[in-house]
Amino acid sequence: MKIGNELKFHREHASLSQAELAKQIKTSQQNISRWEADEVEPSIYVCIALADYYKISIDELIGRKI
Repeated sequence: MKIGNELKFHREHASLSQAELAKQIKTSQQNISRWEADEVEPSIYVCIALADYYKISIDELIGRKI
């Protein structure tokens, strides 16, 4: 499953740069860039941190439709 576009959508919807988001969730801008480019997948712990930050479910974060 490719989730980079979803991660980018939520970041841009929150009007954050990659650097600003990285600071908020205590990671690097390079990690954000690699996740959004689908070069690597974020860990479940990162997904939890992102979902909590955006106040959404992990399913919504990754664009999963049930």
